[in-house]
Amino acid sequence: MDSIAFWDKVGISVRARKTLQKLLDENPVLEKIIRNSENVVEIHEAIRNWVFPVLKRNQAALHYYRNTKTDPDLALKLSWQDQAAIRILDYIDHAGSEFPDQNIGGQLAKTNPFKLIWLATHNGTGGAKVAFFKDMLELFRQLSGKNAHLAPQRKQLNSWMEKYPSGLDVKVDKLRKINQKRIIRILIEKIDSGEITSKRYCFAKGLSFNEKEAQMEQWWQESNFHLRFAVRSPELLNEMLDYTLTNETMKVLNKARRKGIPFFVNPYYLSLLNSYIPDYVVGADLAIRCYVIYSKQLVEEFGNIVAWEKEDKVKPGKPNAAGWLIPSYNIHRRYPEVAIFIPDTVGRACGGLCASCQRMYDFQSGRYNFNLEKLKPEKSWPERLPGLLEYFRYDAQLRDILITGGDALMSSNKSLKEILEAIYNMAKAKIEDNKMRAEGDKFAEILRIRIGTRLPAYLPQRITPELGIMLAIFKQKAQKIGIKQFVIQTHFQSPMEITPESKRAIQLLLKSGWAVTNQLVFTAAASRRGHSAKLRKVLNEIGVLSYYTFTVKGFKENKSNFTPNSRVLQERMEEKIFGNIPEHQMDFAQNLLLQPDKIVENIKGLCHIADISFLSTDRSILNLPGVGKSMTYRTIGITRYGRRILEFDHDPTRAHSPIIHKMGKVIVIESKSIAEYLDQLEEMGERKADYKGVFGYSIGQTEPRMAMYEYPDYSYKVSERITNLEI
Repeated sequence: MDSIAFWDKVGISVRARKTLQKLLDENPVLEKIIRNSENVVEIHEAIRNWVFPVLKRNQAALHYYRNTKTDPDLALKLSWQDQAAIRILDYIDHAGSEFPDQNIGGQLAKTNPFKLIWLATHNGTGGAKVAFFKDMLELFRQLSGKNAHLAPQRKQLNSWMEKYPSGLDVKVDKLRKINQKRIIRILIEKIDSGEITSKRYCFAKGLSFNEKEAQMEQWWQESNFHLRFAVRSPELLNEMLDYTLTNETMKVLNKARRKGIPFFVNPYYLSLLNSYIPDYVVGADLAIRCYVIYSKQLVEEFGNIVAWEKEDKVKPGKPNAAGWLIPSYNIHRRYPEVAIFIPDTVGRACGGLCASCQRMYDFQSGRYNFNLEKLKPEKSWPERLPGLLEYFRYDAQLRDILITGGDALMSSNKSLKEILEAIYNMAKAKIEDNKMRAEGDKFAEILRIRIGTRLPAYLPQRITPELGIMLAIFKQKAQKIGIKQFVIQTHFQSPMEITPESKRAIQLLLKSGWAVTNQLVFTAAASRRGHSAKLRKVLNEIGVLSYYTFTVKGFKENKSNFTPNSRVLQERMEEKIFGNIPEHQMDFAQNLLLQPDKIVENIKGLCHIADISFLSTDRSILNLPGVGKSMTYRTIGITRYGRRILEFDHDPTRAHSPIIHKMGKVIVIESKSIAEYLDQLEEMGERKADYKGVFGYSIGQTEPRMAMYEYPDYSYKVSERITNLEI
């Protein structure tokens, strides 16, 4: 018996049956169709005849469903009821379709929702779970108008935001000082006992405990101290948190160690987690905690994790999934205009390991680790560097280089200076090359340089005046040859990560003349009502602009942190909207990145004039398990577990590799049902009622990029040639 036939005979639970009965009781037309139809074909025909007239009331809905118009704003013209009707018809159109699902080890996942309802109604079988029936119940409530779309008011959003303190709050800072003292005490004891040794960080003979504590507080200001004493075991992690981790958590962490998942949490970042939790910070550090504490699913999957982004599979000299010829593992690429540069330095490591890291696949393979000595650059690296950058020099479309890792600022100032100097020389050579090319044949020159780092949040001690001076000198020199945009791209996950130390780090970066933008990963803890809005507000107050909000990528290994895309859309349409910049203020907003040293006062002034609490400049997107980023999708199916099946199209607002014309749509099967997600939020102390409507967001449209994030125009016409491409 095949798996589908097996499941058709599996009974449903009592809770599932009760939810099904509620669905049928509320929808007598549906019940009549289900009970009177002898097979799925009859059901589909009857439901189509019932639902299709809904679309005829709105020509935009009809065009969207039939895909007969290319209007980029078509999705925005759909009513709440239109979206329900389209989803029902898409479910029918794709009934019986099967898709490989890496959430279940690559087995086929099938969508046939009305067959599941028929089996459950007639036989009490089909194996569908409660989450499936809840999703279908909400779908028909949306169709009938029983669940109208009522977005929250600004007052409600402000109330949600107030739940989340920031690390700049005086009370929170005092808690962190208590945590710091506890961690320092433990480290003193371990140094004294010889359990931890260091040539640099050791005590002179005869020092009192108070003197050692004072010495430790001085060392605390040094980034190398935190890297040297980073926690690498579950036992030490628990001790540093005053033995507050549960037995169940410790079992998971010990299993993680046995399976080879590295631990690396530096003392500073660990001090942001609370062991003693007063009422005013209950739940506030969850978005940080979920980055440090590994989930059961991650540990179970480690060893079997499948790479999410196909274009990041690099074979030197061979084209990647996007068709780009890649000379070495140091270069990753998706789009014509931009490439990621990963140096062979300590920059391949980070200031800590995020539990939902996009490069967990590389940690699994052993290519990434936290052996900082082994990651130091080999003698050949400075010699290899100019040769690698020849790739950029002779590419016709590249204009944007993102130096990342790992973490670009884990590199020493000396290594980073070498990298930037090599980029400068390459950019200058590219300009000279263009002088020999005819108009229309000239290559794109370098316009933007970005440095990707999480250290302002993870290890702000790394951001020193010396680093700021080096960045400032480079910018002044690079501007003279036409490089126009200089951006530090960072990653704050929670307002609780924004501390006096991180604020100081950001101020140094802004003073150096580099703008700072933030990328947020929309984990379950970060997706709580008001959390992202509060993060944007506090980031703006220290001079940081929001850039991207990412759906958590990956399969079952990231299930715990995954937030369904419907919630991403709900946050965008119901919370982020209160930070929209008015059209008449857009010209002023476009200049924010160009004046980093004045950005704090400029943001404050813009928020005051526009009467908004924060600037919602970020785009909500998913890094597709194919090529590129997008939030353009429609929900075409649902599994018996209630996990939605999404059909993504590519972002129509930006240039792609020509390969996308051969790729077609990209299927994403979510790793968690919305019902499971809401249960998880409830465990975090949230009210499910606050998320009413989340089931209804089933159609996504990629937001256009704000002009401030677009590339400046050239004074010449760039060649239409595409180089370094093989399809």
